Order: sequence, then C-alpha cells, then structure tokens
Amino acid sequence: MSAHTSNTGATEGTLFMVAAPSGAGKSTLVNALLEREPSISLSISHTTRPPRPGEQYGRHYYFVERTEFEREVVEGIFLEHAEVHGNFYGTSRKTVQDLLQQGRDVLLEIDWQGAAQIRKAKPDCVSVFILPPSRTELERRLRGRGSDSEEVIERRLRNSRGEIAHAHEFDYIVVNDRFEDALDTLQAIVRAVRQRSSLQCQRHETLIRELLANT
Repeated sequence: MSAHTSNTGATEGTLFMVAAPSGAGKSTLVNALLEREPSISLSISHTTRPPRPGEQYGRHYYFVERTEFEREVVEGIFLEHAEVHGNFYGTSRKTVQDLLQQGRDVLLEIDWQGAAQIRKAKPDCVSVFILPPSRTELERRLRGRGSDSEEVIERRLRNSRGEIAHAHEFDYIVVNDRFEDALDTLQAIVRAVRQRSSLQCQRHETLIRELLANT
C-alpha cells in the first residue's frame, strides 16, 4: 500500500470501505466510529430507495428518482454504483477525490459489488466486512427495525447469503456480536492503517532525515 501526494503537496487521505449484509449493524457501527474519529469524512451516497423514518436528504443519503440516477450513471458521476435489494446506490467520484486530496480520510458504507469496483479504481483502499454473530441474530435485527415489510425482510435474508460469500475479498472482517467490542476493533483497524510505514515515512520525512544524518 503506497502513500500518495495530492496536488497541494499534502499526503492524500485513505479511503475506507465498510460493507455488510443488511441487518448486521453496519450503519450503527459507522456512525459510532465517526463520533470517535471525527477526522474521517463520511461520503454520502446517492440512492433510489425511499427514506426510512428519520432519514434526511444530504445527511444520510441523497435520495433521487431512478431516472435521475440513470442520467448520473451515463454522465460518469459515480466512482461506483450498484443495484442492491432492488434499489440503486452510487458514490460521487468528485466528492471522494476532493476530500482525499485535502488529506482527509473518507469512509464509504457500501455493498460488495461497489467495493469490487472501487478496488479496481483505487487499489490502495482499505475494506472491512461486518458479519452478524449468527443467522438467528441477523433475522432478529432485521425484524427489530420495524420499518420493512415481510417481503423486504425475506428478500434481505435471502440476499445475505450471497453477500456474505464475498466477505473473504475484504482486508478485514469484524463480527458484530457485542457492539462495543466490534466498535473497538473497527477503530483499531483505522488507527493501525494510519500508522503504516508508507504514510508515516512521508509525514515524518524531515524527522527521519534528521535521525539518519551524521552528527
């Protein structure tokens, strides 16, 4: 994994991706991580799915009509896009690139299809897959939302098998059994990545040169 320098001369930020089957607790973990690590910017995705109760445009998602989403695909707006559970999701290429070039770390909540696309575009990204502790618990969490119909719940449960089959493609896997433990692990991954030598050598170039100099 190599560090990149932006046009401003600053070290480019790291792109983190977090994926999971629906109901594994991905969004709750991500939101808690962002509270602990406010220097990470969450990339807001575009989606054609309707808002859930309490979700706000521009804060949780950019909710758009399918025709508008399809137009944005043609225009090359998205770094990645995919159809998930019958709805489309996409990540703005410009938003992510601008943040990374400012030296900010960026986090994407994403599905395995989008993650595969981004790995090709940005091989130095860091990916994490969240697993539920059991199939029974996954179903309990899906039903506990109280916002989805029985048909939607059954479809998400069926699709979860296909999603989990791609977990091995990710750099890290975190089991979300006890929430605080899973959050600690996710934060530890972020902090370890930030300490990798390719980044630290660039950030501390002056110090390293001084330490190596003959006195």
